Amino acid sequence: MDMAALSQHVTNSLMLGMMYALVAVGFTLFFGVLDVIKFSHGDVLMVGAFAAYTVAAALSASGIAASSFAVIALALAGAILVTALLGILIARVLVLPLRQAPALNVLLITLMAGTLLREAVRLFYPDGANPKPFPRLLPSGSMELGAVSLRYDSLILLAAGLVVIIAVHVFINRTRYGLAMKAVAQDSETARLMGVNFDLVVLGTFALGSALAAVAGVMNGLYYNEINFGMGLFLGVAGFSAAIIGGMGNFYGALLGGFLFAALQTIGTVALPIPSAYRDVFTFAVVILIMTWRPTGLLAEAPSERV
Repeated sequence: MDMAALSQHVTNSLMLGMMYALVAVGFTLFFGVLDVIKFSHGDVLMVGAFAAYTVAAALSASGIAASSFAVIALALAGAILVTALLGILIARVLVLPLRQAPALNVLLITLMAGTLLREAVRLFYPDGANPKPFPRLLPSGSMELGAVSLRYDSLILLAAGLVVIIAVHVFINRTRYGLAMKAVAQDSETARLMGVNFDLVVLGTFALGSALAAVAGVMNGLYYNEINFGMGLFLGVAGFSAAIIGGMGNFYGALLGGFLFAALQTIGTVALPIPSAYRDVFTFAVVILIMTWRPTGLLAEAPSERV
């Protein structure tokens, strides 16, 4: 394999890893703060991608002259707003009322909520059953470094994803709200006694996690230039698998799991003597082996540390 092809596979792996990591962090936040698994997370991502597509299409149809990066910023802002509100709605209406119920109840109701979102987009969004061509808003072309070829759009998206991850890390560890999230994750009853508004922290956590899903959905649309109503199914499963691999409830584990899951997909595509169509079979088989070896994940959660 020549260096150009190898560099493209590595870049694809990093791009997928960044998207999976963002989704996995959302699962980790939900589980860390409230001990729930929100299986509508992938479909919230899909709604965010469609919200961004709608904003971009509206700007194009209105004839407003705007740079590509301005369109991306507005589309991303629209996606984050929609998904954050959707995350708050799911938390308030579905999750918090079932806080004392068995965990399986929350898993089931959020799974059904995801199906509702997916079918609503398919049935009620204009021509929602068919894939949508996401606008090409990032620079085309590539940078040549010797025999290595790096696409400009990939570099921009990777840098943007890294900035988002750093920003979330700083928010959780350096702000009063983030410290309140950590306090609730560690001991919700003690946090309440210390004056932490439990419901507000939970709603904010669901808004933040859902906003990260929106970022991943927009990244997916910009990279592949296409979105569809079923895109959240695999991305949700991949993100959840990444969170499990890394250690559910561990922020750094979610990041590690996201990139590891993407690396396994790349290995299954280019390094093994199997058809590329079987890459997901290989990936999930390795995930099963990892979970058999490390049931708590690669970075097991310390008892006193959550989120």
